Amino acid sequence: MQIANAVMKFLGWFSLPIRLNATFFFFMYVLGIACAYLTLPTTKDAHVYDNLYLELFLDLYVVCTILAILPKTIRKWVRRLLYVILYVVAIVDVYCFVKFDSTLTPTMLLLVGETNANETKEFFQTHLTPDILWGPVGWILLIMIINIIISPIIKKLKKLINPINPIKPTKPILPIITLLTSLCCIALLIWSSITSAHNKQATWTLMTGSNIGEVEHALTDKEHAQLYTPISRLIFSIYANSLATQQINKLIDAADQVKVDSCSFRSPTIVLIIGESLGPHHSQQYGYIMPTTPRQISREKTGYLTKFSDVVAPWNLTSFVFKSLFSMHVVGQEGEWCDYPLFPELFRKAGYQVTFLTNQFLPKAKEAVYDFSGGFFLNNPQLSQAQFDLRNERLHRLDEGLLKDYDKMIKQQQINLSDSNHNLIIFHLMGQHVAYQLRYPEQQKKFQAKDYRPIRPDLTGNKRKVLADYDNAVLYNDSIVDQIMARFEKEDAIVIYLPDHGEECFEGKRGFICRNHSAKIDYDMARFEFAIPFWIWCSPTYVNRRPDIQESIKQSKDRKLMTDALAHTLLYLAGISSPDYHAEYDVLSPSYREDRPRILKGTTDYDQLKNNRDE
Repeated sequence: MQIANAVMKFLGWFSLPIRLNATFFFFMYVLGIACAYLTLPTTKDAHVYDNLYLELFLDLYVVCTILAILPKTIRKWVRRLLYVILYVVAIVDVYCFVKFDSTLTPTMLLLVGETNANETKEFFQTHLTPDILWGPVGWILLIMIINIIISPIIKKLKKLINPINPIKPTKPILPIITLLTSLCCIALLIWSSITSAHNKQATWTLMTGSNIGEVEHALTDKEHAQLYTPISRLIFSIYANSLATQQINKLIDAADQVKVDSCSFRSPTIVLIIGESLGPHHSQQYGYIMPTTPRQISREKTGYLTKFSDVVAPWNLTSFVFKSLFSMHVVGQEGEWCDYPLFPELFRKAGYQVTFLTNQFLPKAKEAVYDFSGGFFLNNPQLSQAQFDLRNERLHRLDEGLLKDYDKMIKQQQINLSDSNHNLIIFHLMGQHVAYQLRYPEQQKKFQAKDYRPIRPDLTGNKRKVLADYDNAVLYNDSIVDQIMARFEKEDAIVIYLPDHGEECFEGKRGFICRNHSAKIDYDMARFEFAIPFWIWCSPTYVNRRPDIQESIKQSKDRKLMTDALAHTLLYLAGISSPDYHAEYDVLSPSYREDRPRILKGTTDYDQLKNNRDE
């Protein structure tokens, strides 16, 4: 009998955390489930997190265990504080989903931090309307109200059932209930611990990254962490912003140290076009079988456009590429990218007017971590002011919207291309960013799935349609870059084009689209996801006035290049003399170090992969 009592007492400890916090556990479990379903997208394949019920049980059990350890008085106040925090965060999270079609994100938190008192007042006046009570937010409020009403009733019932001690029940039936509850808790704990182990490990990896880049890279893993509760999304957003702030502070320090000794304004107008997700294997200009770049080919035949034959990006992720591209840091130098100035800062310091027209990196509430990571150093008010004189104010579904933004700036005389003015104009396109079918106008559709049947019989009809959509997006991109060049046809201008990275679209037998961020880099991955088209176009006026630069471009076209060093070439073209410029990284310089290892993702030498494949 004593042994049986001892066993029952021991087992009773497993249900004790829940018995001591039963109301809290029940309502927070209901709140978690409700939030999951109330923030479920309306897309056809949308579904709640597979392990929602078990992992939520595990998380709440751990919280209740911590509460059970606390002294009774402290436990009561901590529990009340948790009620307030969890309900408020849930309301905010669901409200954001209703109003902005997105749960809490790092960008949303960043925007809140940059909002002043007047903007906050206007926001509440505009968005806090009575109608929100009749939607998903109203359900959260209903759960909270029921919780408030029922809690004192349950408290009284507990005293009637067991007035002495909840740990040692006095009623005859209670030990049996306690035993059954404990056995259920043990079974659920074992089950939930097993099914939740991977997500807990992935969450630990996500929340222990040393910089925002590591955090973003963790999210590219197919088995990345599932932040399935509002509070976890808030904690992650705070953490991501804290990491971004660390790098922003370094960038601000670097900006304060920017030094320009002199500037000859070698090129009065420099235009940099940054595309998206294009490798040479889908460019007709580089030998692709489909006519995807007819306009660029036409311009190359005039002799004014020079394509480079061997160029790679250091990363296959936009945000990482942008950091490498904008920073004067190159792979192999000491420190991080954020320890060095950003090249637009040097241009502004030298006397260039810098215009940035982007169709991706404008802060918005519904923004993925990838865009947050790529744009935080461009959108920070202090850094934006240090880099740019002019920026566009909104995003567009199609890249032709950026042309309209530019034309408006010209019409309003915000941009002046006369010989006495000096301009750096950066176009950042959406290009071929997935989903491909959204990246071109339907009326400009040329390629269809049936066109690929003879050349890709291995693909299904649906995959051939995706391939056609991608090539239509490439063709549309060809028209956009051609229209940009047309705007500088009569100016003294030089235009440089490069995509941020390559893209796979059922290449060979690999059978997938986009990029594989977590796989080990082999040569196929390197040439499809890192190799990119790259060219420099000079206007007729520019060539007539600077035939030496045109000649140096043509002589450099077969040099090995990685785009992390492009900023040094830009400084040369501008004639900017600065301690941050190094001729060995400038592809047009006689001192250029072509033997510099081109390290992809900081781990893999591209040329070694290529040489081993060729052997």
